[in-house]
Amino acid sequence: MSKTIVLGVTGSIAAHKAVDIASLLTKAGHSVHVVMTADAQRFITPLPFKTLSRHPVVTDLYDEEEGWKPTHITLADSADLLLVAPATANVIAKLAAGIADDALTCIALAINPAAKILIAPAMNGKMWQHPATQQNVATLKSRGVQFVGPDSGMLSCGYEGVGRLETVDEIVRRTSELLE
Repeated sequence: MSKTIVLGVTGSIAAHKAVDIASLLTKAGHSVHVVMTADAQRFITPLPFKTLSRHPVVTDLYDEEEGWKPTHITLADSADLLLVAPATANVIAKLAAGIADDALTCIALAINPAAKILIAPAMNGKMWQHPATQQNVATLKSRGVQFVGPDSGMLSCGYEGVGRLETVDEIVRRTSELLE
């Protein structure tokens, strides 16, 4: 059964993996709507997401494709699931604090109450293990937000440890599981 997924992509070196996530979820028959933060666009362009999802990519809070209703509200209303992959420490902190200063964080605050939220963190291991990040994760979990990862291994910053984006296959599996 086709579900509506809002895929939030944030400013991580792992942003390129979100293209595969969008592709696999679209191939599974879901309607995938990608929302990219400004920082995500420093790592990857909207074009592959637009092509693979077959939907316009939201890159700005004021992007309006059609109609009178703000795009971020339309997506928030129609979402069955909000998947943030990769999720930076910054975006996790904004979500925990209820900060809504871009399209992605506005969607998260306005999300359909029946929708599920799944976050796939990706960051430096010290950032992941920092007490502030761990408190933000605990806050979000207490609100029913679910997490997949992070994984351990070699990080793009040159360190080894926890902080890698969970595998694409596992993120897609968990997304599908939540949509059942």
